[in-house]
Amino acid sequence: MRVQKMRVRSCLNELAPFAAMVALECLDVGLTTLSKAAMSKGMSHFIFVFYSNALASMILLPAAFFFTRKKRPPVTLPLLRKFFLLSTVGITLMQNCVFTGVNYSSPTLASALGNLVPAFTFLLAVIFRMEKLDLKSIQCQIKILGTLVCISGALIITLYKGFPILSSLSPPPSQPSPSRASTMSTTPNNWIIGSIFIVTACLSLSASITGQAAILKGYPSEITLVSFYCLFGTFQCALVALIAERNPNAWKLSPNIELVAVVYSALFGSVVTFAITAWCIRRKGPVFVAMFKPLSIAIAAFLGFIFLGETLYLGSVVGAAIIVTGFYGVIWAQSREEKEQVANTSTTPLLHAHLDA
Repeated sequence: MRVQKMRVRSCLNELAPFAAMVALECLDVGLTTLSKAAMSKGMSHFIFVFYSNALASMILLPAAFFFTRKKRPPVTLPLLRKFFLLSTVGITLMQNCVFTGVNYSSPTLASALGNLVPAFTFLLAVIFRMEKLDLKSIQCQIKILGTLVCISGALIITLYKGFPILSSLSPPPSQPSPSRASTMSTTPNNWIIGSIFIVTACLSLSASITGQAAILKGYPSEITLVSFYCLFGTFQCALVALIAERNPNAWKLSPNIELVAVVYSALFGSVVTFAITAWCIRRKGPVFVAMFKPLSIAIAAFLGFIFLGETLYLGSVVGAAIIVTGFYGVIWAQSREEKEQVANTSTTPLLHAHLDA
């Protein structure tokens, strides 16, 4: 009976990071929808980023003090510098660049280019020796191929529509979507500028994920990292907003969709997302976290069909199947590598003991 309980507990521990990351991608879809609604009402994205991070800091700092007051590792000045640099890349640069890029181009382009995150993260992890690049290893080959397959599937969902498979019983009246309308009205120069901003945001997110993995190796306190990460990001975003928004009326927060979007972004887009992301990075590594990014497009397509009555098209189904295939390949290869590492770790002491004897 005890052995069975231990097996169940071990299985749940293995499944927890997967379930957590899928839940985060679902929350990210909700955040995208609410933030678009708030900004369509005229809310500045610079102000939105500042308010959401400020509220998140007010939640995270007391939580970090309460939960780690007895076992928190010492926070040194070099560590604070790392937190500051991490927030500059992962919050200030990434969040402001992605919203600026969408304003110049369209959400469709942002969704397509967002799938560069797994590739960027994998390259950075290899450069900083967090991932081993052994092209002769079958696991390494599958991880590279799986990453490319995931990106391809996400691009199919974004760029290929296909014929409708399932339709709502009461479909909404046909009208051009905001993304297609913005695509039609965007000039080529603005499209290029938007692409540069979005690619910069993707690279910043990948660098942030890789940086968190590096810091957590030497400082294993996720909530402390996340609280300082968000605090420094708040100060930096406040400075950016003060420079970008000179109109005092832009700082007024209306008690409607703007307030709902800020609260949702602070609770789920910052507090929950930052904490769970750091926890998964520490347990499974940066590439594991980045691999879930292409899933957000498939999740958005299926949630839109279930809850919003949108039509489900062939491109969404085919792309989702391709994403799952590539994702499964990467996760399988990573699990094989982890088992090999555990086996090598467990056999090495026995080998040393035998040689010493």
